[in-house]
Amino acid sequence: MSEPTSGARPTLEAVAERAGVSRATVSRVVNGGAGVREVLVEKVRKAVEELGYIPNHAARTLVTRRNGAVAVIIAEPEFRIFSDPFFEQQIRGISRELTAHDAQLVLLWVEGPGDHERIARYLGGGHVDGALAFSLHNDDELPAIVRRVQVPTVFGGRPGWTGPAGEPAVAYVDCDNRGGARAAVRHLRRTLGRRTIAHITGPGDQTSALDRLDGYRDELPDADPALVEEGAFTEESGARAMAALLRRRPGLDAVFVANDLMASGALRVLRERGRRVPEDVALVGFDDMRQVAEATDPPLSTVHQDVEGMGRLMVRLLMRTLDGEGAEPVITPTELVLRASA
Repeated sequence: MSEPTSGARPTLEAVAERAGVSRATVSRVVNGGAGVREVLVEKVRKAVEELGYIPNHAARTLVTRRNGAVAVIIAEPEFRIFSDPFFEQQIRGISRELTAHDAQLVLLWVEGPGDHERIARYLGGGHVDGALAFSLHNDDELPAIVRRVQVPTVFGGRPGWTGPAGEPAVAYVDCDNRGGARAAVRHLRRTLGRRTIAHITGPGDQTSALDRLDGYRDELPDADPALVEEGAFTEESGARAMAALLRRRPGLDAVFVANDLMASGALRVLRERGRRVPEDVALVGFDDMRQVAEATDPPLSTVHQDVEGMGRLMVRLLMRTLDGEGAEPVITPTELVLRASA
């Protein structure tokens, strides 16, 4: 069999000759078409690997009507994306699953209101096959944008916005935020016997924060409103919220915090104020970001959610949508992980 000329890019015809099949068969295998016997598929794949064949993107797009790229939109400013390990884990899961589907990741984020129009132009320009969007706020424009430009989209987190994009049929992946919060507060109240349990919430315009607050209230329906303080899912906001709670209720003996970053800030303030953890104040976070939870002193008890796995699930739902299959919402389980703080 002839070898490709040194330095020349291998062609579809060269792969067909090496595999002993027709050019059309190679094209169907390379472009994901059906109707090729497995034995021929293996011959083509072997020839592709031996020759180092790289499909022509423009030609592949004409055949498959896909670009092989997916937009990942995070509705947070840049500093949050690169400082919060939650986003690192979710992007890692998304990236690994996209790689398995031979698709590229295009990362977009929202610094301010003007970015929505930029994102709309990009999505509407046909550069990507679909989008994954997460960390949305209830008044976010993104759901309306993706509906307007008709880009298949899977959301990270339970929809909380209003209008057509908030219909139950919207595809999303979330964890059992409410159930996880209930388990955390139940442990503080029933297992540890704490009586004055405070809660540091996430932003009030995000469904994950609202669901965790509801889980807290499920266990403590008569809790004093003074025991609840809103944070912003950042370490510093957790520290500020903890200081405010101590001013209002200095006798509190437990805190459930809506994410690990805020819990680490709350723990720092408790130590500065001379409160022993867990002897004086027991503390439970949410997310189980191990680089945070295992680095605190003492290590943080927290609610585990499979953030990387949720990123993978978002990609799988999107691929089903692109293949014309239905994509139902997915709620993943949570688990209370006990360490030394509670």
